[in-house]
Amino acid sequence: MQKSGRITVRGIVQGVGFRPFVYAQALRLGIAGTVKNLGSEVEIVARGEPERFDEFLSAVSRGPPLSRIDSVECTGTNAPIADGFVILKSGSGSFSGMIPPDIAICDECISDIFQSGGRYHNYWATSCVNCGPRYSIIKEIPYDRERTSMAEFPMCPACGVEYHDPHSRRHHAQTIACASCGPELTLSDTLGHKVACSDPVKEAAGLLDAGFILAIRGIGGFHLACVEESAGTLKHRLGRIEQPFAVMVRPDYLDRLAIVSPENRALMENPVHPIAVLEKRDPDAHAGISNLHTIGCMLPYTGLHHLLFSQLKHPLLIMTSANMPGYPMITEIDTAMAKLCRDADFFLTHNRQIVNRCDDSVVRDGYIIRLSRGIAPKRTAIDLGKYCILGVGPELNANATIYKGGFAVTSPHVGNVRNPATLEYLEETVKNLQRILGAKFDVIAHDLHPQFLSTRFAREIASEHGLELVPVQHHRAHIAATTTEPCIGIAIDGVGYGDDGTVWGSEIFAGQVPDLVRVAHLEPVPMPGGDLATKFPERMLYGILPDKRIEALLASRGWSGIELGVLEKQVASGFNVTQTTSTGRVLDAAAALLGICREKTYDGEPAMKLESAAAGGRAEAWDLLFATQDGCEMLSSRALVETALARMDASRGDQRAIRDIAASFQYNLARGIAGMAVRAAEREGMKRVALSGGVAYNHAIRTTIEKEIAAANLACIINRDYPLGDGCVSYGQVVYAGCRISGR
Repeated sequence: MQKSGRITVRGIVQGVGFRPFVYAQALRLGIAGTVKNLGSEVEIVARGEPERFDEFLSAVSRGPPLSRIDSVECTGTNAPIADGFVILKSGSGSFSGMIPPDIAICDECISDIFQSGGRYHNYWATSCVNCGPRYSIIKEIPYDRERTSMAEFPMCPACGVEYHDPHSRRHHAQTIACASCGPELTLSDTLGHKVACSDPVKEAAGLLDAGFILAIRGIGGFHLACVEESAGTLKHRLGRIEQPFAVMVRPDYLDRLAIVSPENRALMENPVHPIAVLEKRDPDAHAGISNLHTIGCMLPYTGLHHLLFSQLKHPLLIMTSANMPGYPMITEIDTAMAKLCRDADFFLTHNRQIVNRCDDSVVRDGYIIRLSRGIAPKRTAIDLGKYCILGVGPELNANATIYKGGFAVTSPHVGNVRNPATLEYLEETVKNLQRILGAKFDVIAHDLHPQFLSTRFAREIASEHGLELVPVQHHRAHIAATTTEPCIGIAIDGVGYGDDGTVWGSEIFAGQVPDLVRVAHLEPVPMPGGDLATKFPERMLYGILPDKRIEALLASRGWSGIELGVLEKQVASGFNVTQTTSTGRVLDAAAALLGICREKTYDGEPAMKLESAAAGGRAEAWDLLFATQDGCEMLSSRALVETALARMDASRGDQRAIRDIAASFQYNLARGIAGMAVRAAEREGMKRVALSGGVAYNHAIRTTIEKEIAAANLACIINRDYPLGDGCVSYGQVVYAGCRISGR
């Protein structure tokens, strides 16, 4: 007597080789039947000997390595089942799952590329069922070749044989291609003229070794690439003189460049292959790439990268996104030619369409900085009720999140939604995710700031479709993204619109999402000129400590009497002055005081340079000053700056002392924030403290807060699944809105 059943598998089962995996298990166990894609589910009709059937059901319930199984339902069936096992043509159905992110090339495909005489020898777009592009090429689901940008490349007979061979790891691999039938590479100059050569990769490597700058079209967009000796040229062309570059490193050179822990190495070598921010082996080395004590490193993650490094004489390549910071990745060849003709000397491109752009993911100490290639779209199981919710994110480092049917799906990094181009990309991203998920929105969650372009986008969607709007305060979204359990929540960052219309950025809450009450923060201080104080940290310094000593310091640095007079009157009158509790702005002021950074040329620069200076210093405990206002405890940032100024005056400019002051400033700021959180936990009877916000990427600040919390016998919760910075906000908005609507 044989056992039979209809098996429905839900989860991330598209683009992960699920059907060929099922086929292989069926052949191994002598199971007859069929398997087919239905929307984002897989349906299996099977029969076999009872023990073999149960083993088959157990195997498909585990799935292949890249799959994520949500549920497996097995019901009886009376359908006739012929002998043998067949992969059927896909059909329409549920949209409960998700396409996985793009995956780095696997070791087996790398071996194929370098196997002389093999079908894939030197072929740049080699992939199999276990690796290669997914999200960046998908147009619709179910995930089949005809619904991806690979549809333009019909398989040659040899690829067709492998595609239909159950014993091949390219069995039903939708991205299968070779030099005979797949996407091709082209090397051209800035006028679009094709460079005459037999091997574009070898020629490109020679140009890079010679010092030229190349625009390279990758999986999710264009990079600008050059060798280390050309870093200065590229920085001048881009106008990013101070901003660090990320590098792609030959694996055998990585340890000579940076200190790589086993955890970081495992992260860099896993299928994500992110950029990892590592400490340099020599803090002063490679200053042309990064003038910080850290450097962003990634390993080659495509066949093209491995081929380039096999021809390069240099051990590393600067590999930076070929778009302005905060703007969307450039994906189209014509756009790249038009916008990058002054930045790049040559273009190495391919003719496979990039459907969904995707930047490189960035991590530090295991925490996500940028949620993108290899990680996003990110799917998280969470019960937020029956309504479909869209979170449009904040203004900076934005992305979007859609909640539907027990899962929240967060898009890859979008950028800074301060301009029409990035707003358009946000809208495009939302539409793509909505289509893939089959989502019909009921609720739109957005930032509390009324002037953000993302807020305007949310209002337009809600108005057009008659949907409910839920504004979510920025820092509460940070805590909601971290935990929905009762906690004390610390959110420390640069900027967030507060309940009172001022700029928040060092907020301590007590309660449970959505009922988070502000109980502590840094003291409010003036930002003279508003955003101007963000660009010029010395303005922030004077706003915190507006006295003659700071005036004298600024005068010694070239500020004119007229400029100082205007600044003094501005702070005294409060004209064009914004009040802020921002942790980031206080760190900016410290960097300005110590002469580490006088002008911000990229996001986070003053605080990052302060951290680099502090990395070589010794921290000492300072006296901290606290006060209470409107029921909230406050840490005096003025007192911290006063102490730093006194130490600086006593040091007479000694650089060793400057490093010690920088280290001490960070340590005492973190100690003060942690102290307020611990006291709040004691008052509220809480046992957990959640920590989020971009300032928490600072290793010294984060670990100091963790130690202080642990010393008070409290649990410290830090999110490892979403960015600590604003890349978690859209997810937090969805969580907050869901909890509020459900009445939690």
